[in-house]
Amino acid sequence: MHQSPRATFVELTQGKPFPPMSGRAAPDLAAAGFSESEWAVSGEAVSYDPVATPGDGRFELTEADSAPFATRVLVRRPEPDSFSGVVLVEWLNVSGGQDAAPDYTYLADEILRAGHAWVGVSAQFVAVEGGDAAVGLGGQTQGLRAQRPERYGELHHPGDAYAYDIVTQVGRYVRDTEGAGPLADLRARTVIAVGESQSAFALTSYVNGVHPRVGVFDAFLLHSRGAGYLPFDDRGRGSDIVAALGRGPAALREDVGAPVVVVQAEGDLIGRIASLPARQPDSEYVVTWEIAGQAHADLYQLGEFAQFVDCHGPVNSGQQVFVLRAALRHLVSWVAGGARPPAALPVEIDDDDGVIADDMGNGRGGVRTPVVEAPVEHLTGVPHPEAQPLCMLLGRTVELPEQVLRDRWPGEGQSGGEHPGREQYLVAYREATDRLIAEGFLLPEDREEILADARPERITW
Repeated sequence: MHQSPRATFVELTQGKPFPPMSGRAAPDLAAAGFSESEWAVSGEAVSYDPVATPGDGRFELTEADSAPFATRVLVRRPEPDSFSGVVLVEWLNVSGGQDAAPDYTYLADEILRAGHAWVGVSAQFVAVEGGDAAVGLGGQTQGLRAQRPERYGELHHPGDAYAYDIVTQVGRYVRDTEGAGPLADLRARTVIAVGESQSAFALTSYVNGVHPRVGVFDAFLLHSRGAGYLPFDDRGRGSDIVAALGRGPAALREDVGAPVVVVQAEGDLIGRIASLPARQPDSEYVVTWEIAGQAHADLYQLGEFAQFVDCHGPVNSGQQVFVLRAALRHLVSWVAGGARPPAALPVEIDDDDGVIADDMGNGRGGVRTPVVEAPVEHLTGVPHPEAQPLCMLLGRTVELPEQVLRDRWPGEGQSGGEHPGREQYLVAYREATDRLIAEGFLLPEDREEILADARPERITW
């Protein structure tokens, strides 16, 4: 297998850090026994030329040229005595015109309680050099180097064609630290690459073409991929994610040789992301979960940013965060020789490639979170038709008419109380939570948080 030159890590200590964009307050690392550090990683990265990119995902690549690079790596790690042996390498997402860490946002609680280390890689050109904000956030953005030159002035990125080898080199370092760098005293047993949205497009390219050549990662968690994939020829520039949406479709290669868990929102299947043409059945190495009623992004990820987004009503308030935490735990166990993750039914799609709705408007099939299984709202990945462009990814939470709710939760047969309909709903919500925990799609450690996310205020009778 190909061995690119070993990257060099130098800790960044001058100036003020510019962390990945997030609307949700990060958990208290120090209280959990974690520390954070930031590093410049530099070296010489190769690029690849595609020979063939067939729909079955068995990409054929040849090694092309190489170029020097220096980019940013952010590390959040436990002390050695509480380290699980698992390191997650997140391909940071640049669709907003700068780095974001959406999967860290969703997975942070599971990472901290399990004792995993997390490494976020500014893998793409836009993160360092700036460029277009692809999701309607407002034109050109500055990269790390221009935003904080006193800290990041020495960074430079040769283009997204080299991003694959940059991530490979970070993954290879994680596997064998040689006593230096941010993970110096940690010894990784399992190294997992993770990425959401544009980063999942990139990891699709990586899984299908690069991984068979380099074999660095033990497993992959792909979150909200489309039917397409990022290209291999972006030298001196960032990838055009809009063009990537129309590329393909390409399944994930079934002979990848490493466990892959794919988590898709209902909203990913159709609309802008349109992953449906690349839907594939579970196979020896690939397991897919589709979450009913879920948008590509949601209120949990937006956090405090939600107040600044006008989507003509509340954005999707689904519970994919809890499903993702369970998916990660299953993947960690699977790659260590444990059982495969439980199989999930797909979201039901009609002959016109539309989601088939249940009697409350939520999609049928799929992983049915408690807010979908015991509904008091209609959750959808489809935005309001008059909403701004950013909302195409955020879906909606739609209030249901009172009579619809009364028919669903009449309160008959309850023991009395001020709101028998509410009591009936809460019993069903709790039963759905416990059933999903037993099936493996939710974690028992999250039970109280999930129960606290019940929405009984919609029922007043």
